[in-house]
Amino acid sequence: MSPWIVGFTLFFGYPLVATGYFSFTSYDLLTAPTWVGLRNYAYLFTGDPVVRTAALNTVWLVVVLTVLRVAFALGVASVIARLRSGVGLVRTLCYLPALAPPVAATLAFVFLFNPGTGPVNGFLRLFGIDGPLWFNDPAWAKPALTLLTLWGCGELMIILLAALLDVPRELHEAAALDGAGAWRRFRHITIPSIAPVLLFGVVNSIIFSLQYFTQAVVAGSVASGQAEVVGSSKTLGFPDNATLTFPAWLYQQGFHYYNMGYAAAMAVLLFVFSLGFTIWLIRRMRTAEEAA
Repeated sequence: MSPWIVGFTLFFGYPLVATGYFSFTSYDLLTAPTWVGLRNYAYLFTGDPVVRTAALNTVWLVVVLTVLRVAFALGVASVIARLRSGVGLVRTLCYLPALAPPVAATLAFVFLFNPGTGPVNGFLRLFGIDGPLWFNDPAWAKPALTLLTLWGCGELMIILLAALLDVPRELHEAAALDGAGAWRRFRHITIPSIAPVLLFGVVNSIIFSLQYFTQAVVAGSVASGQAEVVGSSKTLGFPDNATLTFPAWLYQQGFHYYNMGYAAAMAVLLFVFSLGFTIWLIRRMRTAEEAA
C-alpha cells in the first residue's frame, strides 16, 4: 500500500491541508502568506458581490444537469439494451461524444448554436421558427450548456447499460406472467436492481456539476467574440454572468487577481458542500432501501 499512501499524501492530503491553511491567510503567490483569520470567509459570505451569482449558476447546473444527465443516460441505455441487432454500432456512436476534448466539443457547439449562421437555427428557420440566441442570451446560455453536457454523457450511459444488462431476465419474465406491464416492471424490478449504480450516477453528476469549469469558460469566451483571451475578466461569464460558475470565479480570484487566500476559502467551501451533500444523499438512499 506504500505507493498509494505516498500518492494520496502528496496529491490529496497535503494540498487539502495547505488549502485549508491558506484560506485563513492573505496570499498573493508572490509574497509569504499573512494570517488574517476568518476575514476571507467573512468576505465570501457578506462582501463579494459576484460570488452569489456564481453560486446560483452552479446550483442551477447541479439540479438540472444531475436530473437530466442521469435520466438521459438511463433512457439511452434502456433503448440500447432492447436492440436486437446493431447493438455494438449504436453503443459506439452513443459513446463517441464522451471522447471529444471538452474545449473542442464546446467550440463545436458554439458554432452549431450560432444564432446567425449556425445550422441549428438554420434548421429551425426552415419551419418558420426563429431560434434563440443560445450562448449569446443570458436566458439560454445555461440550457445550451446543458445540451452540450447531455451530448457527452456516454460514460455514464455505458455504466448504466452494464447495470441494465445485469438485471436477471427471470424477474422480468415472472412479473410479465403475473400481468405486470412494462412500466411496472421498470419501476419495481429494474430501478431497485440498479439502485446502487444510479446512486453512483447521481453522485458523479453532482460532483461533475459542482466542478463545471472548462465548458462554461470556453463557451462564454467564444460567444463573446474574444476567444483569444479565454477566461479574462472581459469574457468570463458572458453573457451577463450567465455562464459564470463557482469554480470559474474561484480560478479568476486565484490566478487572475492573485487573491489565493480568498480562492482557497472558496475551495474549502466547495469541498465541504460537496462532501456534506454526498454523505446526506448516500444516507437518504440507504434509508430508502431499508424502508423498501
